[in-house]
Parts: sequence; structure tokens; C-alpha cells
Amino acid sequence: MGKFILALNIIDGPLIVASYVLSIALCATLLMRRAPRTLAMTALSGAAGAAAGAVIVLVAEQIMHAFGGPLGWAVRIWVIAFFAGLGLCGANLRASGPWRKVLASVAVLSFAASAALGINAYYGLNATLASFLGVSLAPRIDLGPAAHHAAAPQKPLWETWKAPAGMPSEGSTAQVLIPPQISGFPSRPAGLYLPPAARVPNPPALPLVVLMMGQPGDPDPQHAAEVLNDYAAHHDGLAPIVIVADQLGDPLVDNLCLDSPLYGRPETFINRDVVDWARIHLNIIDNPKYWTIAGYSHGGQCAISFAAKYPSIWGNVVDISGEEFPGAENPETNLREVFGGNQAAYDAEKPVNIMKQQRYPNTQGIFTASTDDPVYLEAARHVSAAAAAAGMTVTYYEVPDGGHGIAALNGGLNKGFELLFPRLGLSQPSS
Repeated sequence: MGKFILALNIIDGPLIVASYVLSIALCATLLMRRAPRTLAMTALSGAAGAAAGAVIVLVAEQIMHAFGGPLGWAVRIWVIAFFAGLGLCGANLRASGPWRKVLASVAVLSFAASAALGINAYYGLNATLASFLGVSLAPRIDLGPAAHHAAAPQKPLWETWKAPAGMPSEGSTAQVLIPPQISGFPSRPAGLYLPPAARVPNPPALPLVVLMMGQPGDPDPQHAAEVLNDYAAHHDGLAPIVIVADQLGDPLVDNLCLDSPLYGRPETFINRDVVDWARIHLNIIDNPKYWTIAGYSHGGQCAISFAAKYPSIWGNVVDISGEEFPGAENPETNLREVFGGNQAAYDAEKPVNIMKQQRYPNTQGIFTASTDDPVYLEAARHVSAAAAAAGMTVTYYEVPDGGHGIAALNGGLNKGFELLFPRLGLSQPSS
């Protein structure tokens, strides 16, 4: 029963509809006041709450830059509507009977739930109650050492692989615990996607993708699984093995994907601990050409930073709606707290500056952002241009009207794998 509740759809299912209906009914009831003067005061309180919400959005978004970039209008409206509801509740808690006070208290919870679900639905990244609460429904598994690994194959897999009878039609997802043996970084369990070709007796060695999500965010493999199951269905079950690694530890803290005394060693965790674990436990092609570091939003910045620093590990990078540099949302605070005011040290960690120091003739870079996501669009343009200037083979792609949510993520993943499948030997190159 608990798993059933956690698996409930909160994007467009009955739960979110019921929440909206309840909130509308409560709002209408709270506005029902017999005395005209009381009704006017109640409406005025709602309007004052809406005005307060608008000011809070303006200050947080434009002055404090708390969200990195502009919010969508749907998010702004939800915040304003929530504060308007609080105004209504406040008016009904004053000079009223016990039942109306109880009703107003229940309405506060209902309005908060509706606003949270509405904002979540706008971004679309948490499709279930479980993912909204940061709970993974994928089973936890323990993998032993892989039977073997392979260097770069003599021929691409699409030429040599034939799907055996009985191969599953879809890949599988799981949670795995990656020990931070070198970094000591307190990561959450990683997500793992195994494509159909990895789920058969005597599977082929496959390419590896390490994917990092945004902040706040969870290492949930479902997004990658949905995209890659479709690709696998059209390529005899072939797709990369994907580790959705947790570069955050604490989802509420932006650790800049850098090793620091303040936030621990996430950079070492991804590029040493995750890499070492993959080499031991996964049946992968152990060659940089077949290894991809990828990320969305916060994870996108991590991905290009790591690709720039460690080209001997990562032969491909997919940066989806990534920030331009570590901590770009609050550079002044990060300069002070992480770098002790040393601007040169901070500048040295920016990908565009790292890529000026060397050439990347063997790296393929894919950079995407949405046409209606101006801050991240400009970041993608700037960073992709720097990557091209440094010798990477670069594709820059704009996702039509994807915002900074699920459409941007899916658009970036689809474009990234469309370009990577031929390079990884998973599909025939187009003529």
C-alpha cells in the first residue's frame, strides 16, 4: 500500500486534480461572508497577500537572484496565488467561529499542497510522489565484480551484435551504493540503468554514461531509462549502461562540484570513486571514446568541468541546460566562502578558462538549452563556443520552448544520444 501511494502520478493524475478542486472549494467557502464589510475585508486581505507574494517573487528573483535565472510565469502565479490564499486564511482566523478557524487552518495546508504540486508539475521532473519526496522506487542491488572488460572493439557493436531470443524488451533500473573509498564524500545511492542487451547471458561490453542531475535533485535513473529504452527498442537492445551519480550529497547545498574544505570532495568522488566502481562492477568498454560524462542544470556544469579537467577519462560530454561555471547562481557568496575572496582561484575553476589551457581533439561535446531559458541558453552558447575553440567536436542545440524542466532534460538527452549512438558504435552512422 505504501509503495502504491509513493508511485502515484502527481503531474497529471487524479491526486493533483483532487488537490486543485479541494483548494478551489476551500477558497470559495472562505470568501462566503454574510456581512458586506467582513466580505470586503476578507477580499482585501487576499489582495494584500497576493501583493506580498508578488514582492517576494520580485525580490528573490531579481534582487537576490535566488533561483539562478528567471522563473516561469506559472511558478510566479502559483507563488502569488499561495500568498493570496494565506491572506484569505488570515482574515478568516480573525473574529470568527471555531469551525471557520478550523476551515482556514485546513485551507493553509491545502493551498500549500496545491502550490507545491502545481510548481512541480510545471517543471515535470518529479513524476511521482516518491520522486517528489526524494525516495527511489528502484530496487537496491549489490553487484559483484564484472566477469570481464573490453578495450575498444575491432568493429562497432551494431555490426556484430545480434539480439538473442528472449532478450527483455526494456532495460532495468536499480539503486547501487558506490563506496567513497578515496573521496570520503557522503553521496546518496546512485541510480543504475542496464539496457536490454546487458540483461542477457554473455552480454556485450557496452559504453558507459555517468549522468548527474540538477540541484536540488535526486539520482533517479527513470529519466535516462525512458529515453534509452526507446533508443534500445530501435537498435536491437543496445544502449549505454548509465550510472546516475549523486554529486550533491545534500540536495539543498550547491557544492560547486569542487573539492573543498567546506563541502567535501564531490569532484574526487565522481572522477575516482565512481570511475573505479564502474571499472570493477560493470561490463563496459574501458576506453575514453566510449565514456560520457553528462549532466542537467547543476549537473551540466559539473559535466563540462570534469570533461575539461579529465579528457583522459571522458571522451564525450553532454551538458544539458548547464550553468556557465561553478556556483554561477551566487558568485559573490561563493567567491567569499569557498575561495576566500581569491578571484584568480575562482576564475581558474571556470570551464571556459580551463579549456584555454589545452586542446581536446578526441572529445565530442554536446551542449543544449531551451529557447525560452535565457540565462542557461547564453551559458550554453558561451561554453560551447569555448569548447569548439579548444578543439572539441561540438554540437550546440536549442530545445524548442523547453523551459528549465522536463522538456529541456528530455530534449537534451534525446539530442545527445542521437549524436552519441553512432560514435559509441551502437548505431550505423548516417550517410
